[in-house]
Amino acid sequence: MSVLASPRSARPIFIALALTSLAWRTTPPHEFGRVVLDNFSSRAGVPPVAFNHWRHRALFTCRLCHVDVGFAMARGDTKISASTNRAGFHCGACHNGRTLHKGRPVFASCSDATRLDEAGSCRRCHNRGDPARLLQDYTALADELPRDRLGGIDWEKAEAEWLVKPLDFLEGVSMKRSPLRMDKEVALSAKATWMADVLFSHRKHAVWNGCEVCHPEIFPRTQSGETHYSMIQISAGEYCGACHDKVAFPLADCERCHLKPVR
Repeated sequence: MSVLASPRSARPIFIALALTSLAWRTTPPHEFGRVVLDNFSSRAGVPPVAFNHWRHRALFTCRLCHVDVGFAMARGDTKISASTNRAGFHCGACHNGRTLHKGRPVFASCSDATRLDEAGSCRRCHNRGDPARLLQDYTALADELPRDRLGGIDWEKAEAEWLVKPLDFLEGVSMKRSPLRMDKEVALSAKATWMADVLFSHRKHAVWNGCEVCHPEIFPRTQSGETHYSMIQISAGEYCGACHDKVAFPLADCERCHLKPVR
């Protein structure tokens, strides 16, 4: 299984990675992973919702939200609305006024109000946002957690050190699952001479994703050697790029995957 194209295709790979690095440098850590939810908001005359993954990532696994609750991995595909939230789907699976967090009920996500200011909770999500407050909130969280080489939160290390304990089961929504059977590490050989091989850990990914986030939609084939992909495809959002460079750590941090120093 190759994760990088041959040396003859080095030029497009370097271009892709250069663009990736540039994108990371222009996206501050507190804005990395932001998703704007606006399927219906603007048409209804209210500000869209800016969802910052880091706010929820310290609390929940990716699998809980993207499998059990059912948020699509592609932007815009979930079609979240006030009515689905009120019915207990999407954000409303937790934001319902009844689910407890640290002993207190989580505020309800949507009301049946016809105007934005009729319900006090509307502007908790539908607001233009305060960049200074967003940075302040992120810094308060990040200062308590380990950082990676690019200055973002090292979520893998934070989980391993029990600094975050992401919830992976939601009563009434989740089904109990058997422990992961495939927990070994898999070596992925890099075809370029300047790039070290990748040692992929199922165990580390399963903590956050389980099996269902990746298989079968992102990686349909699981037999060793059957799936071939390149860094160009990953940079375009395929395979590993479905999460990395969007929500997980950015591709510019090469040695998080290619474990030896890149030449």
